[in-house]
Amino acid sequence: MFFKGRRNGATAVARPELDEAERIESEQGREAAIGYLEAANRESRDLELERQIRRLRHLAGIELLENAPSDPSFAEPSAELPPIGEQSRCPEVTPEGLSPEVVRTAILSHGCLLVRGLMDRDKALAMADGIDRSFAVRDSLAPGESDPDGFYDELLAEEPFEVTARDWVQEGGGVLACDSPRLMFEMLESFKEAGLRETVGGYLGEPPALSGQKVTLRKAMPEIGGAWHQDGKFLGDVRSLNVWLSLSRCGDIAPSMDVVPKRIDHHVEAGGEGTHLNIQVGQADAEKVAGDAGIVRPIFDPGDALLFDELFLHQTGSDPSMPNPRYAIESWFFGPSAYPDGYVPIAF
Repeated sequence: MFFKGRRNGATAVARPELDEAERIESEQGREAAIGYLEAANRESRDLELERQIRRLRHLAGIELLENAPSDPSFAEPSAELPPIGEQSRCPEVTPEGLSPEVVRTAILSHGCLLVRGLMDRDKALAMADGIDRSFAVRDSLAPGESDPDGFYDELLAEEPFEVTARDWVQEGGGVLACDSPRLMFEMLESFKEAGLRETVGGYLGEPPALSGQKVTLRKAMPEIGGAWHQDGKFLGDVRSLNVWLSLSRCGDIAPSMDVVPKRIDHHVEAGGEGTHLNIQVGQADAEKVAGDAGIVRPIFDPGDALLFDELFLHQTGSDPSMPNPRYAIESWFFGPSAYPDGYVPIAF
């Protein structure tokens, strides 16, 4: 069912595009309606259109879970491993060399793939400015209020789904992308331009679904340290691919990510010395499992991305002496056949 307004009672302004999208959905399907609204929004940005795009993507995500394939297969590895970056010690490609097979090869050999220039540099820097704007708007709004420009406007998920842990995300220097329909639209547009829909879907072997709680727009401050972890420790038995996209120069002048550039096919023992949560891995244990591969802090430029799955061992790599914060987007894509319990699905 097509929904024109916000469920929390905020007044929705009538738009002829919404009526046309409803007709298209009834005759051609939800994906066609999303495509129509996205084209209209590219022509003239409008919060009501972006709200409806977000809502339809959420409804389409629910459908993906209801119709998930029973036995999907990951992409077959490619014949050759991409070149290893001298500084990053990770396989590296440009967008032209990105494919499901290359992603699979890199993850099976080094646990990750670094894509240089996945997003246009100017778009990345503009997105970083948007993150600051979304933080400021969120702080200025009273409970239940929304921003007319769409920088902060909380998603109200369909029952039984619920977006949770917003306070925890805020304390960690983030805002959920689904709570910023303006930035979410821009993010997904850039992802589609980079061919990520085909790459991620081909890698997972099924149409990918994002998660409302696991797509985060982040600002990491140098004085806040990280904690070693594997996301699969709390996500459970999932099929996933994370696209971690830097929106600023980081690794030298701003916090980056400390990584173990090798394939780990199991959960490393967590809760050791120096940890505070039972999902965290101690420094000594991280060094032990890294072995000869070592630990590296890659340097990223705006628009560079690191792709990895739920078994990749990593932490925020920061140093109080760094002069700048780091802006980034963390986007977890999941195969609907093994989607994490309790997370809000959003079709890509």
